[in-house]
Amino acid sequence: MTVLVSNNFGQIHQEKLDNYLSTLTIKHQQCNAKISLYGGQVLSWQPSKHQDVFWLSKSAIFEPGKAIRGGIPLCWPWFGTHPDDVENIAGNHGFARENIWQVERLTITENNVEVVLSFQGECMHDLWPNAFKLRQVLTFGKRFSQELMISNLSDENAYFSAALHSYFAISAPESIFLDTLNDTPFDDKLTGEFCQDQLLANGVGPVDRVYHANKVISLIDNKWQRTIEVEASNTKQWVVWNPGVQIANNLADIHKNGEQEFLCLEAANTKMQRLSGGESYTISQQVSLTSNE
Repeated sequence: MTVLVSNNFGQIHQEKLDNYLSTLTIKHQQCNAKISLYGGQVLSWQPSKHQDVFWLSKSAIFEPGKAIRGGIPLCWPWFGTHPDDVENIAGNHGFARENIWQVERLTITENNVEVVLSFQGECMHDLWPNAFKLRQVLTFGKRFSQELMISNLSDENAYFSAALHSYFAISAPESIFLDTLNDTPFDDKLTGEFCQDQLLANGVGPVDRVYHANKVISLIDNKWQRTIEVEASNTKQWVVWNPGVQIANNLADIHKNGEQEFLCLEAANTKMQRLSGGESYTISQQVSLTSNE
């Protein structure tokens, strides 16, 4: 364990899991948090006197070439399957979540901790030959914020889709409500139907919906008596996903009954959009936690 930054308000230390993988652990007077440098992935954020806001599977796999199940995986430069990859040879959600990110800056103040990470490359994949840089600003305190800047460093146009694939920890799928998504049109990926007036009673899976809105979302957890509020910028969809028991049982990196402990609520741009050569685009989310007691 190596202490990277320390002052009267908190500490950040780095821990190597092996010769390739390492994590940053944050201990601050306002919260505790953890980040994997593999994938540039937030693993946890626990404000003081609260349970963790994000869920991480006890069976999560920390290995090169594998995605980490839980926290906030970054889906980029494509969300789901790439439209030019009919047989899905390249796999879901791109390669940003399966590469090592670099630490650019660490700052601890009285109110929060700011972590700046980056990932840069060129010709990383046949489906994304462009030179690029991703820069992620993560702020942990009483509130959490995440900003992802996507820069096309080449002279050619590039096309991408993206999501902040947040796994929110919940007491139980039947105990949560997403009332703010009612009356929002969505694509039901399980049935292939486009719907405009179906309510989402709770988070019981299987559920896989792409809601076409970027409104502020309140995830109400009646059993834990808390509300998670999520506000996103520069995204056009909210993806709601829980695999349900049958699918989860076939996923080795979800521990037994793990699907009863989370709901994915993802700020996303699920359709490919153009990023001109030399241009940048930023998506972000802000998460706050309030008690319902």
